Amino acid sequence: MDMNYGNSPLIILPGLLCDGRMFAPQTDAFPRSSVINGFYGACDRIEAMADYALERMRERAAILGHSMGARVALAIWRKAPERVERLALADTGFHGVKPGEAEKRYALRDKGRSEGFEALVDAWLPPMIGASNRSDPTVLQPLKAMCMAAGQACFERQIEALLHRPETESVTASLTCPVTLIVGEEDEWSTPQQHADMAAWLGGAPVEIVPGAGHMAPFERPEAFNRAMKRWLERGA
Repeated sequence: MDMNYGNSPLIILPGLLCDGRMFAPQTDAFPRSSVINGFYGACDRIEAMADYALERMRERAAILGHSMGARVALAIWRKAPERVERLALADTGFHGVKPGEAEKRYALRDKGRSEGFEALVDAWLPPMIGASNRSDPTVLQPLKAMCMAAGQACFERQIEALLHRPETESVTASLTCPVTLIVGEEDEWSTPQQHADMAAWLGGAPVEIVPGAGHMAPFERPEAFNRAMKRWLERGA
């Protein structure tokens, strides 16, 4: 399924507690793709995550950012737009920190501190998966193993990055590369309506809906997600 999208490789930027295991169906289908692994190292700010990714990217790339990774992708555009051939922003948002968001994230942090990291993952992960897939062990168990590998310290760094995320209005207004939005039909965290609103803000960017998938759409419904990626990569500037 590897597509001809200029001379650029395809770089995938993971979200909270995610790494290449989340995107194995994409790297298998698109041989010129690679994932920025390592849970962004010790980074606890979005801008630092962008630097981490830029250090590991080739000169210019088509970039798919998932969830928090989409915010990293926008930070890359802010820092080095010449390195971005096109963008796909998946299961994400443009909004700032919402009322009550910090309290919810810190409550999960404190659950991990007091009850153990597995209790945190067991509370956080199922709502990230679409209702159609939450009882499917072939979806839940690999994703849980991935999150467990990230660990409590990684979760704490990444929620600090999210709670101190930079504004996106100026950077999204400056986008001149092709942009596509992708979202799971059952995403309860970053809803299809939220993506429709983002598309309107971007002047009518295409929105791809992945049927039967939640926030972890690339892993939940990989064939449908890959078809959305294929359409993104085929679109002209």
